[in-house]
Amino acid sequence: MANYIAAIDQGTTSSRCMIFNHAGEPVSSHQLEHEQIYPKPGWVEHDAVEIWSRTEEVIRTAMKKVELSATDIAAIGVTNQRETTVVWDKKTGQPYYNAIVWQDTRTDRICNELMGDVGQDRLREKTGLPLATYFSGPKISWILDNVAGVRQAAERGDALFGTMDSWIIWKLTGVHVTDVTNASRTMLMDLESCDWDDEILELMNIPRQMLPSIRPSSDPEIYGETSTDGPFSGVIPVCGDLGDQQAATVGQTCFDIGEAKNTYGTGCFMLLNTGTEIVQSKNGLLTTPCYKFGNEPTVYALEGSIAIAGAVVQWLRDQLQLIEHAEEIEALAFSVEDNGGMYFVPAFSGLFAPYWKSNARGAIVGMTRYVTRGHFARAALEAVAYQTREILDAMEADSGVKLQALKVDGGMVANELLMQYQAHVLGVPVTRPKVAESTALGAAYAAGLAVEFWKNTAEMRQNWGIDKTWHPSEEDTARTANYRMWKKAVTRTFDWIE
Repeated sequence: MANYIAAIDQGTTSSRCMIFNHAGEPVSSHQLEHEQIYPKPGWVEHDAVEIWSRTEEVIRTAMKKVELSATDIAAIGVTNQRETTVVWDKKTGQPYYNAIVWQDTRTDRICNELMGDVGQDRLREKTGLPLATYFSGPKISWILDNVAGVRQAAERGDALFGTMDSWIIWKLTGVHVTDVTNASRTMLMDLESCDWDDEILELMNIPRQMLPSIRPSSDPEIYGETSTDGPFSGVIPVCGDLGDQQAATVGQTCFDIGEAKNTYGTGCFMLLNTGTEIVQSKNGLLTTPCYKFGNEPTVYALEGSIAIAGAVVQWLRDQLQLIEHAEEIEALAFSVEDNGGMYFVPAFSGLFAPYWKSNARGAIVGMTRYVTRGHFARAALEAVAYQTREILDAMEADSGVKLQALKVDGGMVANELLMQYQAHVLGVPVTRPKVAESTALGAAYAAGLAVEFWKNTAEMRQNWGIDKTWHPSEEDTARTANYRMWKKAVTRTFDWIE
């Protein structure tokens, strides 16, 4: 009997497989990192073949840990790093080029040319997005124009484009699909119709035949099935697909208008459910589909996207070798009482929301000889909290809704210093759920809903429970004086690249 749902979570730094029971509890998990490739300053790539190999391994290991077979799994859901772009040969299955990661800034010139005389918001009404290097469309254009033979292959119908969900689902099933949440992040999809927009495709000179079919996030008709010679060693329906931040929103059961969550992963992403209404932001946020379940109307969200959150800890570990393991950052930050007057703006890939300045670069300001390794660690964590405050301010201005509490998830929520400081900076309680890895759970929910493993969203809500809540202090230095200095530090990063 199929008592479990499997979720494949293909993230920016790692891939994992998690298996959940009906209570939404993880019963098995395995995770592996993959290489981060930096060919030039501002360029970030992944090897899609390596990612698939890691995905196969985590699936087999997660299944083996609890001795499950394909007959134990009712359905599979996929969630993924959004915007990361891969183009592959449908005949050979080989990518023409490394996947270009969402953090990559090489398409800055393309974006500037697309702006023309209209500016950054040229496509915002249709797509909900500003013209920025973050999104997939310009990355596709770059590959078509710079990798030999790809445009000809695309025009013949041999080259397929996908974000990482499409790549994983294609490798699992041989079907070329995506869902509304991932399609919306290409800058090629019309928000209202949830279909590819021919005018934008012509503007970016992208052949429509290379794009995947857009399907619901939870699809009772299923996308396809796994094969007996695949990593699951059996036939299982694949029927759930959500971009990672939308998946976390579903995993946090934010199904009502006005409910919000913040995910602390490689980047940091806050989503606010706006229901079936498309709310265009006037304060630097993105308008995006939140999810689409079967034939029900698409539910939308406002999103604040931050490029660098957990990645700053990885940078301190790998590039500066300030720590040996990511978990050490909390103890090191606790070794000092405050940031020592130092503010760290990790604009390594430019600034995302609410500024959208691709020509910004990272800055560390306010240093004196008093500063130690501990102050570096503390300033890095505080930067995550300040960036989130900027998003929340914009979200409240756009929606008119005053947030009463913030649901949080992702790898960084294990850091209690960060979570407590986040509550201080926001001035509202911060709540961590019992299952902190909501992204994988959301993908599982989407798949399980499609096969009626969970009957409805009410059943999912019953699974959600609080693990811990952090409350803000009465003292407001973090959300006044310190935040004011942070805003000043951010201005020092503007227009660094000329």
